[in-house]
Amino acid sequence: MPVGRFRSNGREKRPGGARGVGPENASEGLSSNRRRRPEGGRTGCHTGRMEPREPLKPYLLAFPGPLRDRLVAAVLSGEKVSTTGLLCEYELEQEELPPVGERSALIDSEGREVAVVEVTDIRVLPLGAVDLRHALDEGEGYASVAEWRAGHERFWHSEEMREALGDPSFTVDDGTLIVAERFRVVERWE
Repeated sequence: MPVGRFRSNGREKRPGGARGVGPENASEGLSSNRRRRPEGGRTGCHTGRMEPREPLKPYLLAFPGPLRDRLVAAVLSGEKVSTTGLLCEYELEQEELPPVGERSALIDSEGREVAVVEVTDIRVLPLGAVDLRHALDEGEGYASVAEWRAGHERFWHSEEMREALGDPSFTVDDGTLIVAERFRVVERWE
């Protein structure tokens, strides 16, 4: 199944223009455990001491639901080490592309932070230039670029995605610019 990476300044895109699951700001109350996290950091589970950190931007894959659940599981298992977004998503949100080394909080369908991921490579390229390595590294079971593209086109042409983009007739073609992103899990919060 395909994926759309959403950055949206810490807010979740939802159908009908609604935003968010849970808190409006990703740094407010999103936690993998039931206890409230102290201001400016999270508890050090391994040492029992406080380990303050800056709030992380959310790393959102697809929309909340079964697809996001599968993608998050693939990231946590190590099968998924790349993802693809549309450059127009970043432009719509007036947001810069993440720099290599940026860390973000991987968010599950319940709005919980489940891991920290770090960007290891980012490329902007035309959709028609996506290679087999990228398609395979998405960890979604694609055996060819054609399969990868068909799955992503279904997602990008879906009513939900078109609504999120504010364009009911949005389509992609070989020249559509995509953001091919590689990442690694640097910390898990389970």
